[in-house]
Amino acid sequence: MHTPADMNQWKGRVDAAEGPTGQRWHQVVRPFDNNSAPGVVLTGFACDAGVQRNHGRPGARKGPAAIRAMLSNMPVRQRSDIFDAGDIAPQSSDATDGLEPAQDQLSDHLASILAKGHMPITLGGGHEIAFGSFEGLARHLSAGDEASPRIGILNLDAHFDLRQAEHASSGTPFRQIAESCRQRGWAFNYCCLGVSEFANTQALFDRAASLGVDWLLDEEMDITRRTAVLERLDAFLEKVDHLYFTICLDVLPAYVAPGVSAPAARGVPLDIVEAITDHVAASGKMRLADIAELNPDFDIDHRSARVAARLVTRIANHSSEL
Repeated sequence: MHTPADMNQWKGRVDAAEGPTGQRWHQVVRPFDNNSAPGVVLTGFACDAGVQRNHGRPGARKGPAAIRAMLSNMPVRQRSDIFDAGDIAPQSSDATDGLEPAQDQLSDHLASILAKGHMPITLGGGHEIAFGSFEGLARHLSAGDEASPRIGILNLDAHFDLRQAEHASSGTPFRQIAESCRQRGWAFNYCCLGVSEFANTQALFDRAASLGVDWLLDEEMDITRRTAVLERLDAFLEKVDHLYFTICLDVLPAYVAPGVSAPAARGVPLDIVEAITDHVAASGKMRLADIAELNPDFDIDHRSARVAARLVTRIANHSSEL
């Protein structure tokens, strides 16, 4: 189910005496329509059906509204062409039903946005968002001239999310993407940065190795290794032409992002996550991005939502340089 943007969500401080350079996001964001000029398009994926199927803590369906609340007071810097396209959510009254139709609707929505030249940023929602996001890019590129596009999937995450299961969940999206790529005859170019050795079974490490996944452990991503991490990222980016960028907030330490289904005992420092975000957004290859796993029910002082808003803003600002 797709609901239009609720512009009443966008409210905040007004510094009228500062003039145009004192504006904040809530003053410039506009509802998206098919005639909107190319810009950043925000869409909420208000869903935690995949989290519940994965036996996680429900509440991520409230994530998009929480992120918008923190985005509202962000200062307008590089870009003001920001649109809100509303929310997509499962239609079924049963929380664990309706996931697949919602993912399919998200894919069609994102493909349409991409076709009009926009930069989509999707606000989650559980990490089941990833399959919908990738399929949106795949459908868009399939409609073009590239027979076998070189798509890269960059995931900042404590988990591979390559789980084998009877039904789709927040733990299966990248296995589903691998299967989608195989069916299309495309290469599966997946890089997962921030993997926790203590949050993934040996079966998942074995599956990642068999699928040719590129990864770094959280232990390999402290602030002293910033240059090495970015060099590893550049090597991955060199192999692809189009990038889908997804950030699972549980890649961050629990004290930075407590509002997630599975808080990280260690995590990757925000300094590194932001450096990667800036690097990717300025690469010229990013086609769409999303933020996953914000669960406001477990947040503290809106910490996780504030971090999510910072990351969304960084993506939007740096993508304006392209």
